[in-house]
Amino acid sequence: MRHTDSNELRTAAEAAVSLRQLNERSREIFKRIVETYLATGEPVGSRNLSRALPMTLSPASVRNVMSDLENLGLIYAPHTSAGRLPTQTGLRLFIDGLLEIGDISEEERGQIESRMAGAGRRRAAEDFLAEAGEMLSGLSRCAGVVLVDKQSKRLRQIEFVNLGAGKVLAVLVSDDGDVENRIIALPEDLPVSSLQEASNYINARIAGLTLAEARARIEREIEQRRAQLDELTARIVTEGLATWSGNDDDSKSLIVCGRAHLLEDVKAMEDLERVRLLFEDLDAKKELIQLLGLAERADGVRIFIGSENKLFSLSGSALIVSPFEDTEQKIVGVLGVIGPTRLNYARIIPMVDYTARLLGRLVP
Repeated sequence: MRHTDSNELRTAAEAAVSLRQLNERSREIFKRIVETYLATGEPVGSRNLSRALPMTLSPASVRNVMSDLENLGLIYAPHTSAGRLPTQTGLRLFIDGLLEIGDISEEERGQIESRMAGAGRRRAAEDFLAEAGEMLSGLSRCAGVVLVDKQSKRLRQIEFVNLGAGKVLAVLVSDDGDVENRIIALPEDLPVSSLQEASNYINARIAGLTLAEARARIEREIEQRRAQLDELTARIVTEGLATWSGNDDDSKSLIVCGRAHLLEDVKAMEDLERVRLLFEDLDAKKELIQLLGLAERADGVRIFIGSENKLFSLSGSALIVSPFEDTEQKIVGVLGVIGPTRLNYARIIPMVDYTARLLGRLVP
């Protein structure tokens, strides 16, 4: 399972050097510090570590190792006399090299399968994907995110309604019953017959095609048969399809579920401020779409931590996401979770991975 991105982080070679610099006892102490942080959020001191280690080491010996780890930039002291916490570099090194990723439980697997299968029978595509986001949010106690390519929807029909003053309402109905409306600009003296002719022309050709497929097919036909089509009708056809194929933001549908889970573990004012900043990040739709777009081009689960991406540089949050495919093995979206950096990565990574693979078999 791939979950790293060398373009966003320190290079893999640099990470490997740091890992090789750790002997057995240094690795064990570092691992215990990170695991304690992930489990409790609290720093751990040398005395408690010396009691918990499988080898016999005095608190003084543990402190020496901790000092070495701190010099490597893997841990830090939040306060002068406090224990140690992992730095972002340390957390990344742990995830990439020391994290033992298990598998989701049979109970969770069954819960995911039954909920997704039931939702797929009852719902339109976007509602079905929202259900997947809600389910991941509930199981992980984080916010769930889903990004889907609108142009992957299968089409049923397009209709045009004259609004007057050079405005036409284009109504697109997808095969799953979703309806989208867009306003397009056309000449004010537009005859009603041209709108009807455009609708008839498109609907005779698009049923069952995706938007991209429909647009490519009709543009080819218009080029070949332009003489048989009234020029105005041809313009309505091309404008009507183009309105759903704009920039990346317009062609993507972003779903964020379960933000309230992010407030469940708030213990201090700084935690509350971090969550407030994360909410602002989630509202930054354009930046989040761009970030999730990176995961669409990945193979398997990807993890972004804190300032590894500018979107989360202030809130110190983590994003675990995976692309998912349709039944034709074409990547059509991304899903995952957003939460604090103190996540149960070993549990959530396989959960996101399994749900993404399951969607590939169930997405309408």
